[in-house]
Amino acid sequence: MADRFANLRRIEALDPVTGHQEILRITAGYEFPWDYVKSLEFALFRTYCVPSISGLLARTREFERRPQRRYDDTALLMAELIDHGYDSPRGREALRVVNRLHGRFEITNDDMKYVLSTFVFDPVDWLDAYGWRPLVEQERQASFHFYRAVGVRMAIKDLPGTYAEFREFKDAYERREFVYSETNRRIGQYTVDLFCSWYPYVPKALTSQAVLSFLDEPMSRAFGFTRPPAAVGALARGTLRLRSRIVRRLPARTAPPAPRAALTDQPKNRTYPGYPTGYEPSGLGAE
Repeated sequence: MADRFANLRRIEALDPVTGHQEILRITAGYEFPWDYVKSLEFALFRTYCVPSISGLLARTREFERRPQRRYDDTALLMAELIDHGYDSPRGREALRVVNRLHGRFEITNDDMKYVLSTFVFDPVDWLDAYGWRPLVEQERQASFHFYRAVGVRMAIKDLPGTYAEFREFKDAYERREFVYSETNRRIGQYTVDLFCSWYPYVPKALTSQAVLSFLDEPMSRAFGFTRPPAAVGALARGTLRLRSRIVRRLPARTAPPAPRAALTDQPKNRTYPGYPTGYEPSGLGAE
């Protein structure tokens, strides 16, 4: 078996301030690729607990008409930044698309800052619970420094200067803004339906209960969803922990010295088949 912890040693040798792009590329693309994608799915789901965010999405009707495309656009744009770096040609192009899409709407600075915070902390929280190994401090700090740099390039103001301060902002924002609204419920249900569509051979009732079991109490209240029986949540979480023990025994994915598109190499992407062959970031989010 290849050295399972070779990537970890490489991460520990890097400075999380100056080397945050390389650390996150290895962590997200090679150490925890499946977990990182799943955690960002739930990070986006989490933002729909905010009436100002869900209300905007309801007005655009994008989640009603094209939920899979909207999800794929977001996932691939963020993956472009991680794979290639936010100042690379593809990274700058992806950021131009992100800024163009957001610039069409009136979005408060705090809402933008909150969504950014979920990209930092939801993967960290997911990996703390279900990762095949614990995250090291370099990985936590690198995630903060990476997305803070992205936030600067998105012209988000008043970004916290430390990991702890950004966590405090996120927690306070959720205590203040997570309240039930009809648009929360509507966008939340579209998202549950989207998740269920990815598993067509599993009964929808079972898949939806499994999805809802991963929502914490504030999220369930904000969506107005009934929490599934505790046994459902215990089974779902137990399955992920079992998976983590199996993954721990698998050979390491080798991250080469030069950047490689680990996250954007998605030939089976539902909206953009064959991605990235034949596609550029500028084509994402286009009508």
